[in-house]
Amino acid sequence: MRTWVLLIAALWSLVRVGPQRSSLLSKKGFVYGTLGHPVKIYVKLRQNSPFLICMDFGRASKETVDPTYLWIGPNEKALTGNNRISVTNTGQLMVKDFLEALSGLYTCTLSYKTIKAETQEETIIKKRYDFMIFEPSYKCHLVKVPDRGLINELFIAFQVNPFAPGWKTACNVSVDCEDITNHNILQARDRIEEFFRSQANILSHHINRSVPAMHFVDHSFQVVRMDSCRPGFGKNEGLHSNCASCCVVCSPGTFSPDVDVTCQICISVHSYGAKSCP
Repeated sequence: MRTWVLLIAALWSLVRVGPQRSSLLSKKGFVYGTLGHPVKIYVKLRQNSPFLICMDFGRASKETVDPTYLWIGPNEKALTGNNRISVTNTGQLMVKDFLEALSGLYTCTLSYKTIKAETQEETIIKKRYDFMIFEPSYKCHLVKVPDRGLINELFIAFQVNPFAPGWKTACNVSVDCEDITNHNILQARDRIEEFFRSQANILSHHINRSVPAMHFVDHSFQVVRMDSCRPGFGKNEGLHSNCASCCVVCSPGTFSPDVDVTCQICISVHSYGAKSCP
């Protein structure tokens, strides 16, 4: 027995999609920190990150006395320059040739001095800036712009099982229910395809032009056959090589609880056609 699945791709559309990013770029290629919360940076694989500046924009516009910078990476270890991490003398950090493993929290502590003019007393100020670096995931979309703006897309899929619950009451036991069901499915396919085609024709020619037209995509209607057996039956090419595609009643020691094609092992089953394992 085979179950039929009808897949209908009847209408087509255009959906406008735009990527969203979070950054605090003050000028191209540079990102300043923000006190109190991390700045999110999104870097594509195998690309270089922007320069991360170890101070906020307000501090950068002022004189800073004897600044020092300490960068800590996602592994909570101090960062020094290497082939993937570039740290400049002015506290700018760049991640080169970015990989997934380099994602995470990058923290910089800025230390600098303030000096009282009257007493020349020095005070050390420390500020912390956090940057979260992520690798974004992108989807490519093939977009075809319709002549009259955006329209909707409709996909329909449903499955018909000849031996669904209640099949005995709906089928005369003197006939082959499977053959009748499969014949009805083919009729249903033709009628549904004709329905969408006629609706598209009506909307295209007989409705006010202010209503978006329906466009039926030719050859988008598909019928797919899925193997299945009714509960208590299964296929076994080893035991039934002369009828490998037949759904044969499950032998003692096996059972099939659903519409799968395999009889499962259950040593407590002593009858044919078992649907459960006691």
